Amino acid sequence: MGTVIIFALVTLLAVFGTVSAFKNKNPLGIVFGVITLGVFGWFTVMTVIHSGYPATI
Repeated sequence: MGTVIIFALVTLLAVFGTVSAFKNKNPLGIVFGVITLGVFGWFTVMTVIHSGYPATI
């Protein structure tokens, strides 16, 4: 269950960072933000699907 929470928090921070990069028109920040959002968002979704939330014993 801790992994899901950590991945979800990192995903939310990636969303915030990507939006901030778009507002500042920072192309490198946009690229890294979108990549981070994709990777950690995918990890979050797949961890929830595989382990469930809350985690089953």
